[in-house]
Amino acid sequence: MTGKEIVKNVYNPHGEALLESLYGSEEVALERQRYVTLVEGMSAEAGFPIDSSTIVGDLRVFSAPGRTELGGNHTDHNRGKVLAASIQMDAVAVAAPRIDRKVLFRSTGFPDVWVNLDDENGKPDLSPKAAEQGTTESLVRGIACEFARRGVEIGGFSANASSTVLPGSGLSSSAAVEVLIAKIFDCLYGGGQCPAVELARISQKAENVFFGKPCGLMDQAASACGGAIAIDFADPAAPLVKKIEFDPLAAGYALCVVNTRGNHADLTPDYAAIPQEMNAVAQHFGKSFLREIDLSQVLSAIPEIRRTAGDRALLRAIHFFNENQRVDAMAALLEELDAAQQPQKRGIMGRFVDFVNESGDSSWELLQNVISSRKSGDQGLSLALAASREFFRTNTLHGACRVHGGGFAGTIQAYVPVERFEDYRSCMDAIFGPGSVTKLRIRPLGAVELKLQ
Repeated sequence: MTGKEIVKNVYNPHGEALLESLYGSEEVALERQRYVTLVEGMSAEAGFPIDSSTIVGDLRVFSAPGRTELGGNHTDHNRGKVLAASIQMDAVAVAAPRIDRKVLFRSTGFPDVWVNLDDENGKPDLSPKAAEQGTTESLVRGIACEFARRGVEIGGFSANASSTVLPGSGLSSSAAVEVLIAKIFDCLYGGGQCPAVELARISQKAENVFFGKPCGLMDQAASACGGAIAIDFADPAAPLVKKIEFDPLAAGYALCVVNTRGNHADLTPDYAAIPQEMNAVAQHFGKSFLREIDLSQVLSAIPEIRRTAGDRALLRAIHFFNENQRVDAMAALLEELDAAQQPQKRGIMGRFVDFVNESGDSSWELLQNVISSRKSGDQGLSLALAASREFFRTNTLHGACRVHGGGFAGTIQAYVPVERFEDYRSCMDAIFGPGSVTKLRIRPLGAVELKLQ
């Protein structure tokens, strides 16, 4: 499509319905203007470095959502189970293929990213580069490399993008961008045939090897697949993904995250210690991952594990096994919730909320990713959890709260009876500042090329 056609189509009934499915009816006008701004910005007149000699074909529109973790805190890296969902916040790009093998990725608020997929001799240049580590350039090159390894004849593209996924919120703004780039490569050069889970694996490999950050597959899988999903990572090369219908609002609850505005700087050692210590428990039994053993083995060897791996590693292992069981129970409840008649939904949701609280308690007490042992004076997450519990207790509400994502700083997740959500928002804003609370909407689509017709 031309830019004029995209702008026209976001205003027609089909375009409005598509935007409503992604963002909700109350956000359609704002999101429509966002798309129009991206199209208008992709022109030489607007300062975009593009001309007819570099662009081949029509403009196309892509979206990849952020995600929220519903259950399975710090389990994916040990081949565990996770419950997650894509959300209404996303990374969007207007893109077109280039005649050369260069990638230009412009994202609002960030420096332009230029990547030449060939070296100075015109040969493919798809190896990790030390100078690019930790940059978006490394992700572009790594994703291109993974598609090339799968036999896709990749090429360059120019893209104008923006993201509404709040950075540092635990909603996986980085995964949304990775999956967005992967979806662009797939649709422009792979015919759009790459399965969602494979898009996630390509993005994860780029982050692990090229960007230089160890991570599990949950964030990318939730972004790529869309909706609520239960993921079993027993075989990381072929994780089992099951889609589950979930609309908290229909069951009487507002799902939200609270940004405690904590600083993520220097927390990498805290994050890295969790899989390392879990792995140390597995290694006590000659295995690499906790999924290869069971809780009874761990409990029968507590004295020895204390000596070889330490008490905290032991507690984190217990969290892993219990959290896996919770994910199964939570997924089963969501399936029951989907099949239930409206009068029964609130009761079923209440049982689900109890598991959310159990997950939060386990993360706080066993996994111990609420407070950094190196920054014991910074306890924003603990304060948010305690304040939420007091709000529910003093108002006699059946609510829930838990740490969200990696932990140690950032956000908590809460389920609040919808009739008291604005009161809860006011309570949290009074502690952490205006705009601390973000209501989440589970969107049905994962990474997608939007067919604005």
